Amino acid sequence: MIGRVTGIVLAAGSSSRLGQPKQLLEFQGRPLLQHAIDAMEKSGLFDIVVVLGHRAADIAEAVQIGPGTRTVVNEDYAQGQATSLRAGLGAAGENSDAAVVILGDQPAINGLMVRTVVETYLGTGAKVVQAAFSGKPNHPTLFDRELWPELQAIEGDQGAREVLRKHPEWVVRVEFGGEPPSDLDNWEDYERLTGQRQTPGE
Repeated sequence: MIGRVTGIVLAAGSSSRLGQPKQLLEFQGRPLLQHAIDAMEKSGLFDIVVVLGHRAADIAEAVQIGPGTRTVVNEDYAQGQATSLRAGLGAAGENSDAAVVILGDQPAINGLMVRTVVETYLGTGAKVVQAAFSGKPNHPTLFDRELWPELQAIEGDQGAREVLRKHPEWVVRVEFGGEPPSDLDNWEDYERLTGQRQTPGE
């Protein structure tokens, strides 16, 4: 176990541009969301929250979670990613000092990345620790508990970007090199991820 840090996986979206839940798309023999859950669980965190929304019951049934991991349902997921971040922070353990956030559709994120971000926080005491890839900020991103009220006040689909833009002095970045882990929004993204041509509904 490393520190008193909660892992939050944001996976509540409706995948409207795909026409089916991207959380359930197969990648390397597992549902896409399973890769994000596995990354969090392999990082050594003591508390992990997976935020579901659209078709939450189907998705919860399709993935496997270990001890210390639980799912919560964001009933307001259609109002934007900020509502899922709020739900995840609200479900975090009372003893958590910080939360590290990843997206459920970025299977390139692994447990070592999450662990490195958390260990950087423990070593520096920074309010925000954010992964960077060739200088480009991305997830995992960690937020000290002191910032949670401000994050929970965000509205819409911007997530925490506006808060980070206003307060660059809060942020310590951890450089991993290479290309940022891409997320999956449409069938072209899925084709790039899997390296094969896909047809919606397949």
